[in-house]
Amino acid sequence: MNNKNAHFPAWRQKAAKVVGSLIVSAALLLWTQPVEAGQRYGQKLCKAPGYSCITVKRSQSWTSLFPNKYDREVVQRLNRMGTPLYKGMRIAVPDNLANTNLLDISPFAESITPSNRKTIIVDPNKLAFGAYDTDGTLVHWGPVSAGQNYCSDVKRRCHTITGTYSIYTKQGAGCKSKKYPLGKGGAPMPYCMFFHKGFALHGSPTVPGYNASHGCVRLYKDDAKWLNTQFVQNGTKVIIRPY
Repeated sequence: MNNKNAHFPAWRQKAAKVVGSLIVSAALLLWTQPVEAGQRYGQKLCKAPGYSCITVKRSQSWTSLFPNKYDREVVQRLNRMGTPLYKGMRIAVPDNLANTNLLDISPFAESITPSNRKTIIVDPNKLAFGAYDTDGTLVHWGPVSAGQNYCSDVKRRCHTITGTYSIYTKQGAGCKSKKYPLGKGGAPMPYCMFFHKGFALHGSPTVPGYNASHGCVRLYKDDAKWLNTQFVQNGTKVIIRPY
């Protein structure tokens, strides 16, 4: 999909993207371990072929650095970040940003073995999810922040549960946690989609480029809304890959 004005996530268009795929493959070889606070996804791409890193200066923002909305979305999704920039932060940028599209930087295969169910694959190592239709075609992908290695409030590891599950219930924009913050609950979980007990996919303003949640899978709010309203139904398969 080389038409940068094409509506995302309508990725049915085919494009010549061999170079982009090779770059992504090379970058992924450099990083196979989970990412935690202090080590953002984009930082591992600084020495990968096809990418460079820039250091954010005072008062710079996503918009000032990347005025073009599509370019900005490419860079944000590449870095798995939905949080504001601050001075000293390093972010990865494709060397050929003008000709890079969202499918070029997808960490998922364009297709998987078809099944009779829609499927969402979450990869905590790649900090991303991929949504596949019943034909096994990738129709959307985006950044995630899964459970972190240690949560100080509960004093234990709080990784997202791994394995294969199914969405069993979902709520809209007003969904809130019944457990967090501890003792009172009420943390916003817009467009939550529960797949196992208290584990859910949901929107969040804090998708920081590393795993930082209590166990749920945080998504961009727009991605969560799209999944919740246009893709997910009860029974949608959810695969959480091992860390």
